[in-house]
Amino acid sequence: MQGPFGGLCFFCGEKLRTIVYIDGFNLYYGVAKNTPHKWIDLGALFRNLLSAENEITKIRYFTAKVSARPSDPDIPIRQMVYLNALSAYVPHLEITLGNFKSTVITAPLVTPINGQRFAKVHKTEEKGSDVNLAVHLVNDAWRDAFDCAAIVSNDSDLAEALRIVKVEHKKKIILLTPGDPHDRWPNTRLSRYASKTLSITAAHVAAAQLPNLIPGTTIHKPKAW
Repeated sequence: MQGPFGGLCFFCGEKLRTIVYIDGFNLYYGVAKNTPHKWIDLGALFRNLLSAENEITKIRYFTAKVSARPSDPDIPIRQMVYLNALSAYVPHLEITLGNFKSTVITAPLVTPINGQRFAKVHKTEEKGSDVNLAVHLVNDAWRDAFDCAAIVSNDSDLAEALRIVKVEHKKKIILLTPGDPHDRWPNTRLSRYASKTLSITAAHVAAAQLPNLIPGTTIHKPKAW
């Protein structure tokens, strides 16, 4: 799919082989948390968001298994049901798991209580998704697996990976930022390498929901969602 002067031809009416790379927690916290629309059909979402020239050949979804909380012990069950639903229903989907790291740290209190200035708190961090996304993105570019990468993230740590894909491999990049465009702007370190930037809004997510019962399976949307 070369243009007359080398590189990709974006105006020839040809389809662009497109891989979607999703930072799952970025998508969840950016647009789905605190809504009734967590049962997201990732295939429909990106078919609706991307243009007709983008032929989605793979969707790479990067996340990590969550842990139960005293206030909500069923979180891991709901997540596993969702991952199974995606695997059963969304074509060309590949899920890559990172991990959570939970530690106890001592943190200062904003307002001391009875003279107590510090408290021990649980700190939970998701590890691996950004690194996994960057590694697969660069490897796929090196293998010439796509003409266009659609990237769902707002994490500036991905900037060097995007630079390599754009500058060294001459690939097209679409940056999709989860959240209200009036409140959450695309990261400037990422958008400088993007051919196009788009926002993923609550309306987009609401319009792209999986069936309550996944056809051909016994997988149901969790009632708590």
